Amino acid sequence: MIPPNATWNQNATTFADQTQIGTGPVGLYIHTNNSIYTINKNNGQILIWMNNSTDPSLILYTQLSSSALPIFVTTNGQIYVGDSTSIKSNSYSNQTIEIANLSSSPIYGLFVDINNTLYCSIYNEHQVVKKSLNSNSSTMTTVAGNGSNGSASNLLNYPYGIFVDTNFDLYVVDTANNRIQLFRLGETNGTTVAGSTSANPTISLSYPRYAILDGNKYLFITDLNNRIIGSDENGFRCIVACSMSSGATSDKLSAPQSLAFDSFGNLFVVDYSNNRIQKFSLLSNLSNSKIKKQRFDIFISLFRNNNNNDFNIHNLNLYIDIINNNNDFYIFNNNNKR
Repeated sequence: MIPPNATWNQNATTFADQTQIGTGPVGLYIHTNNSIYTINKNNGQILIWMNNSTDPSLILYTQLSSSALPIFVTTNGQIYVGDSTSIKSNSYSNQTIEIANLSSSPIYGLFVDINNTLYCSIYNEHQVVKKSLNSNSSTMTTVAGNGSNGSASNLLNYPYGIFVDTNFDLYVVDTANNRIQLFRLGETNGTTVAGSTSANPTISLSYPRYAILDGNKYLFITDLNNRIIGSDENGFRCIVACSMSSGATSDKLSAPQSLAFDSFGNLFVVDYSNNRIQKFSLLSNLSNSKIKKQRFDIFISLFRNNNNNDFNIHNLNLYIDIINNNNDFYIFNNNNKR
């Protein structure tokens, strides 16, 4: 889980470059086991990095088209790809199966929720549709938008990325309206949660592309100001590439697309025009990080010091100082003990 007010190294390292992922990359997914998935649409390949490998551990030659964009992987490892106007499924083989064809518009957003329901955004039709993967039916149900573009709360204007949380609430990157729309389960009117028309407009968006939610329900967004925006308890802020100028240096992006976190809080982003995937490392600051006790899983022994409010963590030279009855506490380096 990303700690509130986290910061990332402003100079990224290149995780994958054009020799591996080709030109014009878009899709990226990181599994809970930290396996990293992307698409080389020039070669019709799905690339998979496992166990912190520097080169792809597995390459699936799936004959995807040059229009393959988003990728999503379920908890059981089933791979889904939006390939132009169709959705294809792959089970770690060199063969993909088409499970839906929308025939009229490219698919830019793809998501499978915890009930095994597939969602996709239909760019030119200004809507998001879904179908149960547990059913043989090919029927898609509209869950956001009505097929006409517009800026009203029930309309979308060229939707891109989508995200569905564990409450089945749908977040839609409403690109041409420069906003992120939240559609509660069963609601057809969305609420603007990011952008200049939101209730708390701490930042404006410029043609946002993709958005993800972390475990604290904070949003992280890419937009065509060549930056990544993140939210916290104080609203939205730019977190990396904040000069907003396009470039190929380690502190810049050019038309960023999909983004994802690994389990360590490191941020990966597809840098479209630079044909690379960049990794921004989470900066750890244990000296003054306030976190919730119930979120801090320690599997090493603790013992109480003479002061009843102090605990020494063996082998790490750290102290935990209890603050109040809400189980809030601070972590200190031994040398910085108050």
